[in-house]
Amino acid sequence: MSIFKNGKGAFDATNPDTVFGKEAYFQGTLTAKGSLKIDGRIDGSIVDAKMVTVGKTGKIKGDISCETCSVGGEVKGNILALGAIEVMSGARVEGDLRAPRIVLEEGAFFNGNCSMEPPSKDHPAEARPQAQEPAREKADKPAKA
Repeated sequence: MSIFKNGKGAFDATNPDTVFGKEAYFQGTLTAKGSLKIDGRIDGSIVDAKMVTVGKTGKIKGDISCETCSVGGEVKGNILALGAIEVMSGARVEGDLRAPRIVLEEGAFFNGNCSMEPPSKDHPAEARPQAQEPAREKADKPAKA
C-alpha cells in the first residue's frame, strides 16, 4: 500500500530534480529545494527537501527533514516530514519518525519512536528545518598575560 496516489512511491523516478546514483557518495548537510532520489550513500543530513525517495540501494546516515519521504533502502537517523513518511517492505529505518501520516509496510524493519503529530505551530523552526550556517573558525589570537 502506497501513501502516494500513483502507487509508485514519492514521485516518478524518471523525472526527479536530483538523483544520487548507486556509486554516488556525499558527506555533509544537503539542502534540496525539490525532489531527491537516492540510490547511493549520504553521510549527513538532508534538509528543506520537498520529496525524498531512498531507493532500495540507498543508504543515509543522518537526519532527513522534508515534506514527504519514502524509504526503500536504509536510513540511520530521524525523519521529520510535514506530510507523510512511508517505510516500504524490505527497507530498514533506525531512528524516530515524525509526520502527520506514517505507513510501515509489512516486511519493513523499524527501530525507533513514531509521532503522528504535525509540526508545532508554536515552534515554526520545527515546521521546516533549514540548513544551518557552517561554524566559522575563530582567528588565532595571542593569549593575554
